Amino acid sequence: MDLFTRSWTALRAAVADVPDGHFERPSGCTGWLVRDLVCHLVIDAQDVLITLVTPAETGPTVDAVTYWKLVDPPTGDDPLDALIPRLAAAYGEPGLLRHHLDDVGSAAGRAAELADPALRVSTQGEVLTVGDYLSAYVLEWTLHHLDLIAHLPSAAEPPVATLAATRALLEKIAGTPFPAVFSDEDALLIGTGRRPPSAVEVAELGDLAPKLPFVLG
Repeated sequence: MDLFTRSWTALRAAVADVPDGHFERPSGCTGWLVRDLVCHLVIDAQDVLITLVTPAETGPTVDAVTYWKLVDPPTGDDPLDALIPRLAAAYGEPGLLRHHLDDVGSAAGRAAELADPALRVSTQGEVLTVGDYLSAYVLEWTLHHLDLIAHLPSAAEPPVATLAATRALLEKIAGTPFPAVFSDEDALLIGTGRRPPSAVEVAELGDLAPKLPFVLG
């Protein structure tokens, strides 16, 4: 839960520091501008709030690892993905979008800090503990932090601890480790298809290279 707080706080701070003019720049999410990514984070924050007040009476069906599924790369046909750019554009001023994320995001952060880690909650047809749910979201926040700063070289990077935790979680989801010579950031970017590996990195990946990218859903 500490890593959830650290990753979410760092991501929101990074968004707060993005100049208004940079909201129109591309993000690391293919087809999304920075403003689209920030709008997606607002929806993510809402999902956290909803899940934390949706208790479940049955036993867990997934944990922080199995919460994530390896899926086919997106085709652009998902209705929610198509909605995001239109919704983001409707905000008009970046300040309004930034304010909404700060408002809802702060509430999600407080709710996470107050939640009982052992409580079982329901989301997307699955049941898991709050602790596992928040641990799973460390991956979401960290990857999107990397997406946010993909074309903003002066922006603050994710915390070292959350990068390491996200790499470890991705390796468990994929069922295989990345080469030890890869930095945590490179392992995440290459492993999830956010950047292609160089020829040297392909050689380091060996039999793992043809299996990439690992797309999470």
